[in-house]
Amino acid sequence: MLPVLHADAAAQRQLGARDAVSIEADGLWFKDLNGNGSLDIYEDWRAPTDARVDDLLGRMSLAQKAGLMVHPAHGMGEGGALAEDSEVRWPGSDTPQTLPGSAEILGRRYVRHVLTRTDEAPDVIATWNNNVQELAEGEPLGIPITISSDPRNHFRHTPAGYTVQAGEFSQWPEPIGLAATHDPELVRRFAEIASQEYRAVGIRTALHPMADLATEPRWGRIAGTFGEDAQMSAKMTAAYVRGFQGEGGLNPDSVITMTKHFPGGGPQLDGFDPHMEHGREQAYPGDNLAYHLIPFRAAIDAKTAQIMPYYGIPVGITPEPVGMAFSPEIITDLLRDDLGFDGVVCSDWGITSMMAWGVEDLSVEERHAKALDAGIDQFGGADDPSIIVGLVETGRITEARLDESVRRLLRDKFLIGLFEDPYVDASTAMDAVGNEQSIAAAEEAQRKSVVLLSNRGSADGMKLPLAQGLKLYIEEVTPEAAARYGDVVETPEEADIAILRVKTPFEPGEGFFASFIHEGNLAFEGAELERIRAVMHAKPTVVVAYLERPAVLTDIVADAAAVLGTFGAGDGAVLDVIFGEFPPSGKLPFELPRSMEAVEAQFEDVPYDSVDPLFPFGFGLTY
Repeated sequence: MLPVLHADAAAQRQLGARDAVSIEADGLWFKDLNGNGSLDIYEDWRAPTDARVDDLLGRMSLAQKAGLMVHPAHGMGEGGALAEDSEVRWPGSDTPQTLPGSAEILGRRYVRHVLTRTDEAPDVIATWNNNVQELAEGEPLGIPITISSDPRNHFRHTPAGYTVQAGEFSQWPEPIGLAATHDPELVRRFAEIASQEYRAVGIRTALHPMADLATEPRWGRIAGTFGEDAQMSAKMTAAYVRGFQGEGGLNPDSVITMTKHFPGGGPQLDGFDPHMEHGREQAYPGDNLAYHLIPFRAAIDAKTAQIMPYYGIPVGITPEPVGMAFSPEIITDLLRDDLGFDGVVCSDWGITSMMAWGVEDLSVEERHAKALDAGIDQFGGADDPSIIVGLVETGRITEARLDESVRRLLRDKFLIGLFEDPYVDASTAMDAVGNEQSIAAAEEAQRKSVVLLSNRGSADGMKLPLAQGLKLYIEEVTPEAAARYGDVVETPEEADIAILRVKTPFEPGEGFFASFIHEGNLAFEGAELERIRAVMHAKPTVVVAYLERPAVLTDIVADAAAVLGTFGAGDGAVLDVIFGEFPPSGKLPFELPRSMEAVEAQFEDVPYDSVDPLFPFGFGLTY
């Protein structure tokens, strides 16, 4: 049961604790987090946040400070129990490694920020939150844990949980699909609902939104963006931040947003992603860096609390060819001084190990130091704060420098109320997550995101919307969903019309990240194109293309009776549009190129600049 201490007075903050005793002062109650029997400033929820931060900072050991500055992924035991030590074999490695459990990570190493990639049920996640908070509460000073998550309200699911399919959370279009609605208020409503679901299970930091601009159509992470138009992306990003955090910055009802990937990860050279060495360079042939900053300016104006830089090396932008997180020109001069951001800067995961672009010749210790010199506050994916301790003990980094970062990290914890009550009610989590109202809103958003690209009809005049009761040949559509509208048959020859769901092509790559970050060719060709053509030539065909990247649809549009673009929509939502239950209203969040030659000729950093696009940005038909 969730413990609540003395929350009856009108001015009283709700307090949640498992082990900490309560202290009475002036008729109000407080948690004695350090167990000294006195009400210290950092325990006094009436005190100004800066005063609480300063008081706690003065009580922390060097090891405790360093523990706040790492942010690893952390697992759970069965049913939400604390994680035990385990043995893992990372992709691409034949050598097993020991993965430390909660007692080591949260206890002996004082780590106080962890990423969960679990797809367990909401009540299990909530139970785990309460268990890790109880462990932290029993440690010296009682500093609570901030749990973070990558997106978990959409359709995609990637290995190791870099995105988590919605499961029991409400399932919305991918961010690029939210952009296809061209409706910032819908985005804000999504973020408010997702924030409520996160808080119900104890997740208090969202490692999103992605404010990157999709100016390079081959880039494999476009589905997580709001498209290629900076002004629209700025509006969507600001709405997203305000929905998760609330107006005016952080408060006890906020989920922290970590807007990424500064200064915009869209202009990847030839579309290759910097998770992989061949994608380490960001290119600016159009000298268009300023354009990519527009959504980040909007996020900062909306008071995003945290920002994450990307891995890539900004070619020709900085004097030293190093990744963003190692560049003082990017982190300090541009982000902090020019844009005025004073929140937490957390590196992307693995910059001191796997993705140390430009600093490969430095030791792991030197990489940490260089990032701290650049202005990084926290190391995403790192779990060994002893490296930071060692930098101070050897004189390479001053403890005062650590204090700058720890102040920012503590400030966010105080502002969202974790010191007062980090616990959640696991018994109500299942009702709070994915409830009837949030599912209905998510399904409505799916319908609104569908874009009708062409509707030329068949030779006998059959066009969208289709009449019900037809014989339907389907591919990648569940028979149960299709049966609501017609009779499902086995072959095109038996059908009145065919409905095919297809995905944007890509070129398979090698390695872990290449398994889910799609790159290369965008055009349907070879056996796949011939298979689709065979159906289109046999019967009138509606092609529904999942546009995780801007596919080249020229050959399909030429023969299909109708073509729709989707960005994360279930079969029911798509069929509702096809059969006229919901008129199409989506508009393209990026242009669709006419050919791969046009893609290869365009500039990576410039929006809507392919020659003679098949469909321009903002295109969309209706009935």
